[in-house]
Amino acid sequence: MTQAARINRRGALRTLAAAAAGLAGTGFAFADSAAQHYPDRPVRLIVPYAAGGGPDIQARTLGLVLARELGQAVVVENKVGAGGILAAEYVNQQPPDGYTLLMGASTHVTQKLLQPSVRFDPARFTPIIRTGTAYSVLVVAADSPYRSVADLVAAARRAPGTLNYASGGIGSAAHLYGAAFTSTAGIDATHVPYRGSVEIMPSLIRGDAQFAFPVVSTALPQIRDGKLRALALTAAQRDPALPDVPTLNEALGRSDLALLSWSGVWAPPGLPAPIMERLLPALTSALQDPGLREAYARDGVRVSPSDSPADFGRFIDSETARYREVISRNDIVLQ
Repeated sequence: MTQAARINRRGALRTLAAAAAGLAGTGFAFADSAAQHYPDRPVRLIVPYAAGGGPDIQARTLGLVLARELGQAVVVENKVGAGGILAAEYVNQQPPDGYTLLMGASTHVTQKLLQPSVRFDPARFTPIIRTGTAYSVLVVAADSPYRSVADLVAAARRAPGTLNYASGGIGSAAHLYGAAFTSTAGIDATHVPYRGSVEIMPSLIRGDAQFAFPVVSTALPQIRDGKLRALALTAAQRDPALPDVPTLNEALGRSDLALLSWSGVWAPPGLPAPIMERLLPALTSALQDPGLREAYARDGVRVSPSDSPADFGRFIDSETARYREVISRNDIVLQ
């Protein structure tokens, strides 16, 4: 190659580099502009719960208050199936532009532990804020012959394998708590997974299942209406809302059965910092709303926002380790 040709080639490369830098700068400018105007269209909050249940109602309450904070509509979309997997996989495939958010939950952590091949990873979602924590309730139908945990355990031991326990799906809190209960109590019962938590109560009332561990927000209305009987709580201590109901630790003489469900808002992996800076204060403010807190409390949910996205991320890591231990200790596997 002649010297002139080499000079021309270097000049062409410099021109291409300058053009690429200009395009990149334009891209960054576009991204900054988009962040400055966020949100300029409705934001979707993807909920992995069936419409009408307590967790769905909480998500819709949050969506209404968040819309006021953002000055833009928040549309709640229910994507139910596979114990929350379908919703998580869907959000994982969306662009990280702040317009698609996931109401994540402890069930997503357990689903990943039980099924490593699922197409999402709680550790890779962008954690924004934890929203609430809640215990679950061991319940039976109101006309059930079982009036205590001891009654239920005795019946299961008399007829191994004949009792069923319902859940909202494989890997859900109701599934894990039921499995932990049966293995700890030394009883044999059959897990019956449904497509959502709202199907647990009808299954008990029909007699298709004999007991279940729904989250308190789903169970409380049915308990108050006299359709279900509460036998025990998975909380660390008794709840003033159900003062006569013992904890599962009390009932079984244990110290390792205080298990809480939690929820929080995640974005797809790679959410830009300017979008986070708009979303986080809006969500934090929404969770301080007195009406929202009152609505959550009525459902037995404690509003417990994390201190920061990093704090929420660390919490998810610790919960992953905790549930890994529960699954291992109780030999919980997908069937």
